[in-house]
Amino acid sequence: MADTTEVKKPTEQVLDISDSNVQSKYKEAGRIADDVLEKVIKLCVVDAKIIDICIAGDKAIVEATNLVYNKKGKNKITKGIGFPTTVSVNNCVAHFTPLPSDPESKAVLKKGDVAKIQLGVQFDGYCSTVATTIVIGANAAVTGPKADVIQAARTALEAAVRMIRPGNKNMDVTKTVDKIAEAYDVKPVEGMLSHNQTQNKTDGEKQIILNPTDAHLAGFKRCEFGENEVYCVDILVSSGEGKVRPLKTRTTIYKKTDIRYQLKMATSRAILSEIQAKAGAFPFSLRDLEDERKARMGIVEAAKHQTVLPYDVVYEREGALVAQYLTTLLVTKKGNVMVTNPRFDAVNVQTEKSVKDEEIVKLLTSEWEVPKKVKQ
Repeated sequence: MADTTEVKKPTEQVLDISDSNVQSKYKEAGRIADDVLEKVIKLCVVDAKIIDICIAGDKAIVEATNLVYNKKGKNKITKGIGFPTTVSVNNCVAHFTPLPSDPESKAVLKKGDVAKIQLGVQFDGYCSTVATTIVIGANAAVTGPKADVIQAARTALEAAVRMIRPGNKNMDVTKTVDKIAEAYDVKPVEGMLSHNQTQNKTDGEKQIILNPTDAHLAGFKRCEFGENEVYCVDILVSSGEGKVRPLKTRTTIYKKTDIRYQLKMATSRAILSEIQAKAGAFPFSLRDLEDERKARMGIVEAAKHQTVLPYDVVYEREGALVAQYLTTLLVTKKGNVMVTNPRFDAVNVQTEKSVKDEEIVKLLTSEWEVPKKVKQ
């Protein structure tokens, strides 16, 4: 007689934020990212060297992550830097974190500089990133174009975190950011993307694009946001034209891709192996590799064959100012959770401009957070 006993299939592991363990890793990474951001803000003073600040930020991430999730054996998880510490000033849009051998390693912060700080932390492949904007040496309220561009970026992020809800569309966020920027006489930075993210993947297929050109939109996917998704919401706004370009500053941040190619140079293969061991799927700074000279040599071939993705240092036109606010957002059934704090309070601004659009004004007063439990 045949055995008709039903064989139970093994339960598939849930890897999204419907699992409380996954949420906990995002939140713990966010807590450390916020703590390190606070330390980095305090280091950003007049005449401080940017390279020293970036090194200190990365060191603080490594030290803090070493203190938690220390189970050994099969339960051991990856942890550490999810995005290297960067400090990008004035018209530099993003990704500035120089190497000791770069001419830019001598760069120092000056009074009045508009500085964008970005960094990220990951546990078990779940990454929480944060970015804020400060004005160096500002002892009083910041006014004028600096205030306009900073307030526009803040307001745009406030709107975005309310609009990223299940069933809403990505292009509606794009249009709302455009309207907010227009109200402050500034421009979103052209083509900048926010992505959904999953375990070991920070550049998911769902995207939000800022200030797109026709060329950007030609291959861009329209999508709806979904429950239990995670987004790295990145808002960059410029007082200039919103257009970016590379200058002479060399790229120092890369990320390993899934593309497989047999690199010809032994140095390139060794560098790729070191990247895999130290950073895995996350962006890293060449500064963190063992031999800077070999890293510079090997990364060229790796980038040429797209086994690594460069995060180029890009700039707006001379004299323009760029502000950035970024948070990592958990989209749950009951509301959203910002697991990183973009520190709107890090600089006091006063602007005479404001959003007048009635729908956006209403949006900005709406609730978006998961309701807090009331203690009985």
